[in-house]
Amino acid sequence: VQLVESGGGLAQPGGSLRLSCAASGFTFASYDMSWARQAPGKGLEWVAGVWKEGDGLTAPSVKGRFAISRDNAKNTVYLQMNSLKPEDTAVYYCARASSVALDKYDYLGQGTQVTVSS
Repeated sequence: VQLVESGGGLAQPGGSLRLSCAASGFTFASYDMSWARQAPGKGLEWVAGVWKEGDGLTAPSVKGRFAISRDNAKNTVYLQMNSLKPEDTAVYYCARASSVALDKYDYLGQGTQVTVSS
C-alpha cells in the first residue's frame, strides 16, 4: 500500500490549498479514505473522510471550509481547504480508513506540511 500526498505549502490566512493523495497497491474503489492532521505538539486529528460510495464527512473544526472528494478512476483523494486559519497549520496525512470507522486507519501516507501564516 502506498499513499503519496502532494499540494501542501504556505498559504495566507483566508487562502486556499488543495491536497491530493495518490493511492496504489490496493483496490482503491473498495476502501473508505480519510485525511488527518497533526499540529505541532498535538496528537493526530481526523479532518475528513469519504466513503467508497463517494459521500464525504468533515470534522466540526473544518466544516464549511474543507471538502473531501475522490476520483476512483485516478485512484486519488482530494482535500480542498478554503478560508484557511493559522490553526490549520499541521502535517496533513492521507489515510486508508479501516472497516470500523473513518477515523480509524489501516495505513497513513508520509504527510505534507501545510503552514498558514501572513
